[in-house]
Amino acid sequence: MISFDEKQKVFNLTNASISYLFSIEEGGLLGHLYYGPKIRAYHGERFYPRIDRGFSGNLPDSLDRTYSKDDLLQEYSGNNTGDFRLPSIVIKTKNGARMTDFRYQSYKIINGKPKLEGLPQSYVESDQEAQTLEVTLRDDVIKADLVLTYTIYRDRPVITRNARLINCGSEAFQVEKLASMQLDLTKQNYDLVYLPGQYGVERQTRRKSIDQGIFEMSSRRGASSHHMNPFAAIVDKDTDEFHGNVMATLLVYSGNFKISLESDQIDQIRLLVGINDDNFSWKLNPGESFQTPEAINVYSTKGLNGMTQVFHHLLRERVARGKWRDRERPIIINNWEATEMNFDAAKLDQIVEEAKPLGIEMFVLDDGWFGHRDDDNSSLGDWYVNTKKIDLHKVAKQTHDAGMKFGLWFEPEMISKDSDLYKTHPDYVLHEPGRGTTLARNQLVLDFSRPEVVDNIFDQICKILDDVDIDYIKWDCNRNLTEVYSAAYPADQEGEIAHRHILGVYSLMEKLIERYPDILFESCSGGGGRDDAGLLYYMPQCWPSDNTDANERLRIQEGTSLVYPISSVTGHVSAVPNGHTNRITSFKMRGDVAMSATFGYELDPSALTEDEKAEVKKQVAFYKEHRKLIQFGDFYRLQSAFAGNHVAWEFVSPDKSEALLFMYRKLSSVRYEIVNTKMYALDPDKNYQDSVTGKIYGGDELMNLGLFRNPTHKGDFISEVHYFKAVK
Repeated sequence: MISFDEKQKVFNLTNASISYLFSIEEGGLLGHLYYGPKIRAYHGERFYPRIDRGFSGNLPDSLDRTYSKDDLLQEYSGNNTGDFRLPSIVIKTKNGARMTDFRYQSYKIINGKPKLEGLPQSYVESDQEAQTLEVTLRDDVIKADLVLTYTIYRDRPVITRNARLINCGSEAFQVEKLASMQLDLTKQNYDLVYLPGQYGVERQTRRKSIDQGIFEMSSRRGASSHHMNPFAAIVDKDTDEFHGNVMATLLVYSGNFKISLESDQIDQIRLLVGINDDNFSWKLNPGESFQTPEAINVYSTKGLNGMTQVFHHLLRERVARGKWRDRERPIIINNWEATEMNFDAAKLDQIVEEAKPLGIEMFVLDDGWFGHRDDDNSSLGDWYVNTKKIDLHKVAKQTHDAGMKFGLWFEPEMISKDSDLYKTHPDYVLHEPGRGTTLARNQLVLDFSRPEVVDNIFDQICKILDDVDIDYIKWDCNRNLTEVYSAAYPADQEGEIAHRHILGVYSLMEKLIERYPDILFESCSGGGGRDDAGLLYYMPQCWPSDNTDANERLRIQEGTSLVYPISSVTGHVSAVPNGHTNRITSFKMRGDVAMSATFGYELDPSALTEDEKAEVKKQVAFYKEHRKLIQFGDFYRLQSAFAGNHVAWEFVSPDKSEALLFMYRKLSSVRYEIVNTKMYALDPDKNYQDSVTGKIYGGDELMNLGLFRNPTHKGDFISEVHYFKAVK
């Protein structure tokens, strides 16, 4: 899969579908040559044109005016030594200089994929799955080595990248920027696809033209955030869901990130991906190294849906881990929207008693069970049961005796001022002495850059999990980082705290999943504030938004599906009027939207009418019948929630023997629109029977002729579901 042409000085990473080429250029610079569909061999077509371009300087100490860093397509750019575009690496040395100029030294090819210590990542289960190239560059003045790592998967159009910096000298220096990867591209008319949002409106797919200048997608919140996801895709102008080329990147990281896109003076494009360098620095002592997070790169020639298939399979099969990676997820009911913190043992018993006959498989007790917590002003950090409120053993036993699994809510990274932990250890909080602390949701953030703080929370959680039979944990995180300062570190290391904090979060998660491998963990951060590949490495599913309004969820779940597998996306039916939007949607619509994900309920079952309970039974039975197809089948966006009034999504089994078609209409109209939906990825030679109508169609008919939606369905927020089974 990886070769090096000694004569041409070209590295070639190739599998059955893609090729990635770069060369050792004059002066030991790495020049980018090609990234795209597979080519059989390279014959020098991309030798970079030499031209004397005004205000683009020569290489240091060179008189050749036709060769400049300023317009050369590079693999990893230095700083302040002739390339005026965005740099990949900035180092501040003892004398205050910030110049970096790394040149080629050596390379190594490794079977398999080396592990990144302390960081989430994609992985292989066999060394035959992938091959890895490590290219070492050196800056002789700084006395530092830079190892660029490329892993290409054998059977996936995927190349992962990361960088590791090593201080080989005798003096410490400050790393002020270190990107995980750089991609330089020749001039072409591209668009950018990305996923901005906000709390309750997460991952809203956006597309814009790439114009000259710099565009940034980033977070400075200490988390990947509701506001921007660490994903970007560069696409051809004519690329749509099923056609056209896509170059996509996803950073496997849950902290501050930055994806920068620069179109330079001759419309060449530079993409940089990595930890956000704002407020970041890292003191690197002699002999030490710094490892960047991994960036996953996907190339698709089959449009955005083609990209989605690759991400879904890779993230589900080679990023998510553990017992629950490939297991069907249970249907849960969470008490939050039913009771918030105003519950007692009798109310929890009632929820379980009402939920069990409906076929629901797990009860999750949300916030309010610990310390002396009855509102959000106290007790975070005190992970012991509020025995004046409930007997957790009894709640767990009664739930299990009812034949249901039992789950529990935690928010391990946070602390309340009104808590025993804060009274004992006020120094455990991120804060600068002498400066006030910013409250959000009346809580503060624990300093997880300190191992002793991580250990304290780990020990507290273990006492609960060792004492009570818990099947599931909802891991919440309800505010972002401020006053990012640690009393445990000297002044010249305070720029490290945000990254060290997220490494501490990863450390706690790793220890817990190792100790409790049977527990299903679900991540949450006010909903989707940390819905990223970093947390997916530890927790195979995520609550994508606190907003459960079915109409809003169409866009939230579709935007999330651009990258993240359906098995990782949880969707719940809630009561109406919706608590976030005050909108009333039909029970069927709410169920059908939630069933297009990992399914559950977020309501009080005792408040349901008999007709609604009958509807829940139907929904639960339907989901159980088709759960494997929904959670682990291939997902296709047929008609986009961002494009208009009508939405259609499809699930197809790997062997194409069955398919589910979900169709939604947001608003009714006197026009009585006639809407045709064409299916995708069926077997054209198979016949499929529609379980709704009993009619039999050819796969070719469903894909080319399509189906008309039922025109008799009237009113707003209408959904229609068809199950197709291959028949002889």
